[in-house]
Amino acid sequence: MLTINHLRKSFGSLVAVDDVSFSVERGQLIGLLGPNGAGKTTTVSMVAGLLTADKGEVLVGGAALQGDTDPKKRKIGLVPQDLALYDELSARANLRFFGALYDLSGAALDKAMAAALQLVGLADRERDLVKTFSGGMKRRLNLAAGLLHDPDILLLDEPTVGVDPQSRNAIFDNLEELKRRGKALLYTTHYMEEVERLADRIIVIDHGKVIADDTLSGLQARTPGLGGERVTLESVFLTLTGRSLRD
Repeated sequence: MLTINHLRKSFGSLVAVDDVSFSVERGQLIGLLGPNGAGKTTTVSMVAGLLTADKGEVLVGGAALQGDTDPKKRKIGLVPQDLALYDELSARANLRFFGALYDLSGAALDKAMAAALQLVGLADRERDLVKTFSGGMKRRLNLAAGLLHDPDILLLDEPTVGVDPQSRNAIFDNLEELKRRGKALLYTTHYMEEVERLADRIIVIDHGKVIADDTLSGLQARTPGLGGERVTLESVFLTLTGRSLRD
């Protein structure tokens, strides 16, 4: 469903993404891991069309995206790291605004809002102001906004930052349901246990390059554990990227 071929992006002399390639199939969640500054968010931004790649291409359903007006972009939904919500509006008013950006209106928009709110467990709070929501509820509404136009591909950039365990678990349930519906999910996070639970395949990037692309068991098999024990994903990650602090 989603194919990234040889993406490259520089900011002046800094090469943020350097020849990154991978793919995401229907019903699959790919965990995208990397230290701070590794190029994860830049990669997601290029896939979403927020940044223009210096080189390479993004293919949706085998066809390359061609600029901002390409109708294939409607197949992509983005759940950004920063909350994209208006605190002074209700949950329903927020979704109505975002739905209008996708030319949704009338009964079609009402149906889309109802389905999204039901999925994220906020149907009973749809008329409440977002400023009254907890951090976890805002994260779930952020997810609902990215789903309104029923995208085939969902890009999730650290969607559980700062939420409580109950809300994180609810978001995981939402994502597993989306996988069952055949959505293709690209998921960035710093929480290794999330990737261990959710990801069908894991991609590790560092200094803008893909340094590993495998299943969890495949990555674990690469890293010897003490006494033959299977290592954690965190140990694999630190072995691949080093233990020095990153800014």
